[in-house]
Amino acid sequence: MVMKIYDVTHPISASMLSFPGVSAPSFVQEDRGLYLVSDLHLSSHCGTHIDAPFHYLKHGATIDQMPLEPVVGPCQVIDLSANGSEIRRPDLQEEIGDQERVLLKTAFSKAAGFYAEFPHLSRDAAELLVERHTSCVGIDSPSIEAFKCDGSVHRLLLGNNCIVLEMLDLSRVREGNYWMAALPLPLVGVDGSPARTILIDRFESQ
Repeated sequence: MVMKIYDVTHPISASMLSFPGVSAPSFVQEDRGLYLVSDLHLSSHCGTHIDAPFHYLKHGATIDQMPLEPVVGPCQVIDLSANGSEIRRPDLQEEIGDQERVLLKTAFSKAAGFYAEFPHLSRDAAELLVERHTSCVGIDSPSIEAFKCDGSVHRLLLGNNCIVLEMLDLSRVREGNYWMAALPLPLVGVDGSPARTILIDRFESQ
């Protein structure tokens, strides 16, 4: 058995693509003679990150309280690169399998910068995921919901035990089944966290 690991996390830097209104990361490094130490300033929703229920529900679990089972285990990557900006129920219904973790690869994987009409879930697509008891949905665009939105998609998913993972880098990953791990920092009382996210492809050697 051969194992290939895909790191699907965007590197964090001051020049990285950021959602409007989310502050860009900044690092200050100090040379203390025997060693270096850095002060970090970054948003809880910087780059590849997890939305905790507290993010939109304001009464749900914070990122340190969130169980890890939804973000560790088998997953399905669905390639929707040929779709338009809105991912609807039929788009998913034709492709989705029996995995409880679903990652959506879209045309945004090739984006050079932010654009407002990025791919996102419609409410009826989110309802399908809830009906199927999806424990985690991830996407490679800046948000699971449209740029101009009312938060209903986030609230529907997070309110039904479906963790949201945003801004993945799925550009090198083909659709199919993988084993995933997306681990947030246990930031006490916080609404989200950047997450180092990997996909593992296990296949028979020849």
